[in-house]
Amino acid sequence: MKIKPTLLLVVMTSVSALVATTTFAQDQPVFDSSFTLAPADATSSGGGTATTDGKSSQEAELAKKLQNPVAALISVPIQNNWDFGIGPAHAMKYTANIQPVVPISISEDWNLIIRTIVPVIYQEALVSGPLARFAPNGLGQSHAGLGNTTQSFFFSPKEPVGGWILGAGPVGYYPTATESQLGPSEWGAGPTIVALQQKNGFTYGILANQIWSFAGWDNQQVNATFLQPFFGYTTKTYTTFTINSETTYNWVDHESTAPMNFMVQQLIKIKGQPVAFQFGYRYYVEKPDGGPDWGLRFAITFLFPK
Repeated sequence: MKIKPTLLLVVMTSVSALVATTTFAQDQPVFDSSFTLAPADATSSGGGTATTDGKSSQEAELAKKLQNPVAALISVPIQNNWDFGIGPAHAMKYTANIQPVVPISISEDWNLIIRTIVPVIYQEALVSGPLARFAPNGLGQSHAGLGNTTQSFFFSPKEPVGGWILGAGPVGYYPTATESQLGPSEWGAGPTIVALQQKNGFTYGILANQIWSFAGWDNQQVNATFLQPFFGYTTKTYTTFTINSETTYNWVDHESTAPMNFMVQQLIKIKGQPVAFQFGYRYYVEKPDGGPDWGLRFAITFLFPK
C-alpha cells in the first residue's frame, strides 16, 4: 500500500483532533488560567518552600509524574518524528509513535506499568532518479503502514528505594509491520529496566532494554540493546527542558544509531483536561551508513489523572 506523505499527515492530524475533541468535551472554558507552579514541597517539581495550595500541589505533582516513565498515571502520548538525510536520495522518514501507558496496582507496595509503542511510518524512497526502478528490496519506492510494536511491563515499587524510582520486567517485540521494509517479521523478547531520581525540579536517570528475536518467518534476526539516559528540569510554570540520547546498538550488524534529543515541553489544560505539548530537535551523533543526519519531534500527551 502506498500513501502520500501529505495524506498520512492529514490522517494523523485528524485522528489527533478526534481524540482531543472526544476527550475535552466538558462544560468548562476553552483554556484555564495559566499554570503557576506551587512553591515546591517534597512531592512537587520545582524548587522553593512548602505550600498548602491543594490545586497547585496537584498540578506540580502531575508535572513531576509526566517526566517519570513508571509513574502511576494513565497517559496517551502521540509522538511525531521526522528524520532527514536518509540514504542516497537524502530521504525523509516520518514516524508517529502511539504510546499509551497504563498503570495497574497489583499489591499494596507494587505497580505494574504497561508501556506500549505502536509506530505508524511513512518512508520516502531511499533511491531516486532513473535507477530507482532497479533498486533492490523496494528501496526505490516509498512505503507506509505500521511498524513493529514494542511493549514493556515494568514492575515498580510504589515508593522510591534509597531515593531512586525503579522499575524492571520483560519487554515484548511483536511483528505488526505491514510491510517488510517497515520492520522484520520476527517475534522478540528480553529484559527492560528504568531507574531515575527527581529532586528540586530535576529528573535524571536511564531506561534500557535488550531484545532478542526467537521466532519469525524471515532471516532478519533481531539482537539489539536500547539505552536512553535522560536529564531534565521543570520550571515553576510547568515548562520542562530535556536532553536525552536514544541509542540503539545492533549486535547483528555491529552498528550504532545514537541521536541526541533536545526538547521543550509545556503542560497546560484545555477544557480542564491536562495536555502536554513537546517540541524537539535531534542530531545523530552516530549512525549506520545511509542513516539520518538530523530530525524534528512534535509530541502531544493526553493525561488522565485519577
